[in-house]
Amino acid sequence: MARSTRSTDWGFPRWRAYGAEREAVQVRMCDRHGCDQPGDRPAPKSPNSPERWYFCETHAGEYNRNWDYFAGLTAEEAAEREANERRDASGFSEAKYNSWAGPGDGSRSRDEMKALEVLELEVDADFEAVRLAWRRMAKSNHPDVKPNDAEAAKRFQAIQAAYDVLKAAEERRTWKGD
Repeated sequence: MARSTRSTDWGFPRWRAYGAEREAVQVRMCDRHGCDQPGDRPAPKSPNSPERWYFCETHAGEYNRNWDYFAGLTAEEAAEREANERRDASGFSEAKYNSWAGPGDGSRSRDEMKALEVLELEVDADFEAVRLAWRRMAKSNHPDVKPNDAEAAKRFQAIQAAYDVLKAAEERRTWKGD
């Protein structure tokens, strides 16, 4: 029997819902083995590759948690690639602070996160906790307290640099908040 080419939706109102055509709709399935959900979230197979995996929402989240952009590169190659990409992105600046967000939710830079590690603090620590940790660690590692201890002097310098980074970030935040 010949198939009708004429639409049955004549005029207004539509008799069927939108997307309720009789033809089969092609659905791409999740590329994760054993998953039967639609794969509607593309993810790159490797850095700088046009090839994509297609995952469902659950597996896309799992993939993104484990994604390492610098996989297979040495530390020097990764640092060089990062420096080159930062240099090429001169028209764009990295977001320093989102005024509607609080600490620990993506509003801290990589340097701030490293500074928090040096001060042995959690990512959501407020500036008062930073100040207390800095004072405690600086007192215990100060060169006057531990003379002739090169390791303590290095730790003191790292603690001081970490505090300076976090203090400058806090000043930027309070300045933008006013």
